[in-house]
Amino acid sequence: MKAVRIHSTGGPEVLQIENLELPQPAASEVRIRHTAIGFNFQDIYTRSGQYVAPLPTGLGTEAVGVVESIGSEVKDFKVGDRVCYASGPVLGACATHRNYPATRLLHAPAHMQDEQIAASLLKGMTVEYLMHRCYPVQKGQYVLMHAAAGGVGLLAGQWGKHLGAHMIGVAAGPEKVKLALANGYEYCLDRLKDDIPARVKEITNGAGVPVVYDSVGKNSFDQSLNSLAPRGYFVSFGTTTGAPPPIPASTLQKMGSLYFTRPTLVTYTSSTEELRHSAQAVFDLFAKGALKITINQRYAMQDIAKAHAELESGKTSGSSVIIP
Repeated sequence: MKAVRIHSTGGPEVLQIENLELPQPAASEVRIRHTAIGFNFQDIYTRSGQYVAPLPTGLGTEAVGVVESIGSEVKDFKVGDRVCYASGPVLGACATHRNYPATRLLHAPAHMQDEQIAASLLKGMTVEYLMHRCYPVQKGQYVLMHAAAGGVGLLAGQWGKHLGAHMIGVAAGPEKVKLALANGYEYCLDRLKDDIPARVKEITNGAGVPVVYDSVGKNSFDQSLNSLAPRGYFVSFGTTTGAPPPIPASTLQKMGSLYFTRPTLVTYTSSTEELRHSAQAVFDLFAKGALKITINQRYAMQDIAKAHAELESGKTSGSSVIIP
């Protein structure tokens, strides 16, 4: 098998493609031949050292493929099944093959193609837990989403529209603003020129929004805080520009008894039941036509360094997939 690995953290130059021997699957595992691999900022965080992982390590948390063999205790899957996974438990999706725990595996839905699933499963489950379980979005509410033209952001716009929310996006430049507006956002602000809190207050008649979903981190921190209504929720679920600064509890109190949380998909899909419920919600909305995925970048595995450089520099939009 071929796998993307790192032996030290750093820039894209630390990425290596290695030939490895894959052992037989353990009793509770299946061996998968990958057909499409998801690519997300989690891979950047791990490669750069922002997310700590024992070295050397593989990269990647989601993929689609076909079962080639199964362990002796596996009952829910058989050889030839089309399967998919996301959200751990261990890195290593960016490879031609891998062994994977059956309890974290999902049957791939027939109504979705492999690249669609690889590009959307982790992002879609992220939107599901953010909008349904972290802060349940209600019909008629105004919702602010940073990075609206990214993979998670585009699905969030569509999901929020499906829920009947007034989606306000933030994106960089006119092309990304246009893309967001075509994917469920009622409004999209340009972070390169707009005063985000002022525009949010204008749109909401001075009230602010009850929730901000922020995957940007350091650079959008103040904008997010100042866009919230009293008792609003600041949901920080990513740090593409670095971690947000520490915030004293007294500041949250003075700004209107605000709530601050830093959730992760791993926590919200920690049980097999939660994982399958979240994935099924994503698959169902694709089946209904409420969600569509925009795959704007496809990379061969040998171009993995280019993929990392382009995602990290903000040159991409929508979703990306790796083809093994």
